[in-house]
Amino acid sequence: MVLTTVGTAFDVAALARELVEQRLAACVNIIPRIESVYRWQGRVETDAEQLLLIKTTEQRVDALRSALMARHPYEVPEFVVIQMDEVGGAWREWLIESVG
Repeated sequence: MVLTTVGTAFDVAALARELVEQRLAACVNIIPRIESVYRWQGRVETDAEQLLLIKTTEQRVDALRSALMARHPYEVPEFVVIQMDEVGGAWREWLIESVG
């Protein structure tokens, strides 16, 4: 699973659809409004953002990273990969089939 955030004005629905259509992601969950507190250029900032939870396979992470970085609006995009060690059964088969 890959996590990334974007500003609230960014069209995440179009990005999510593109990632799934290109078989880079099996599913993208969009959490429409989160509050982020972070350090940027020596100051503590607070912004409203959208969080994307992108389900993919280890084999597709590099291609997903390239596609996401090409479209991401931030100067320093977040790209956090969370290893899904306990995925099995029918959901795992669907995931692999969806990005394969």
